[in-house]
Amino acid sequence: MADIQPITPYLDYRGRDDVLSGGVRLIPIDTPKGSFKVWTKRVGNSPSMRLLLLHGGPGATHEYFEAFDSYLPAAGIEYYYYDQLGSFYSDQPDDPDLWEIPRFVEEVEQVRRALGLDRDNFYLLGHSWGGILAMEYALRYQQHIKGLIISNMMASIPAYNDYAHNVLMPAMDQEALAEIQRYESEGDYENPRYMELLMQHHYVYHILRMPLEDWPDPVNRAFAHINPKIYVPMQGPSELGASGKLERWDRTADLGRIEVPTLVIGAEHDTMDPKHMRWMADQIPRARYLHCPNGSHMAMYDDQETYCYGLIAFILDVDAGRI
Repeated sequence: MADIQPITPYLDYRGRDDVLSGGVRLIPIDTPKGSFKVWTKRVGNSPSMRLLLLHGGPGATHEYFEAFDSYLPAAGIEYYYYDQLGSFYSDQPDDPDLWEIPRFVEEVEQVRRALGLDRDNFYLLGHSWGGILAMEYALRYQQHIKGLIISNMMASIPAYNDYAHNVLMPAMDQEALAEIQRYESEGDYENPRYMELLMQHHYVYHILRMPLEDWPDPVNRAFAHINPKIYVPMQGPSELGASGKLERWDRTADLGRIEVPTLVIGAEHDTMDPKHMRWMADQIPRARYLHCPNGSHMAMYDDQETYCYGLIAFILDVDAGRI
């Protein structure tokens, strides 16, 4: 049998324990409610730059990160897709007691250990809800992190709700907003007209600034696979602000405790206040801010080069000791 030599060390997977499955590993997770498995997939091979991706939702999937396939391999960055417990590719226990921030933090720590990530190589990126989880993880376990990326997430849900009510909602078509709010007041969130209005008057302006028919397949799959049994209790049923268990979450006073090199990513048209995210970078001692002027909440799509090249530059700078 021919001995096929990899064309680059980045693609040399010999000796990795996930070769048989193409980089996929189901990682056992211990919880107060028993043991479960979560899905991960490694791409690439780098001894010093290994990026774990925390998706949003809560209850979405890793799928919308697939845009990174077009950028991270060329930069030599090893990265890990990961569906959090309850998400589509992982076990989905039906127990509301599991959907708490501290338990998710301990899950990330178990995943980190299983993947062999440590202070010499471990970069953690959290987007949206994943940004909350990344901040919480850093405040508990930053001794294990080489670099932190907080993407499209404010440090305060009350501040996010204020931004939604005082900036985003007044700028909407007011007739459409009134109809949306009527459905919300009646609790009729499953009405197809409710989502139709949100897509036409909110999502295409602040979630992903493309015509709906042009939304990329990874985004559509991730949205289709959201687990409402996690999303609704934590985020709340309304798409114009957050309620649920996250309603009072606020870490603005604790940002100064994050000592690892950090990149905060914000976007001009985001559901999150870009001024607040720039302010966050000023509060974290070793942070920089990456602004996506054409982007929204999914800036890795609607301002893709700014987002991806900025992310890569940060990781390379940390790896080289420039931050």
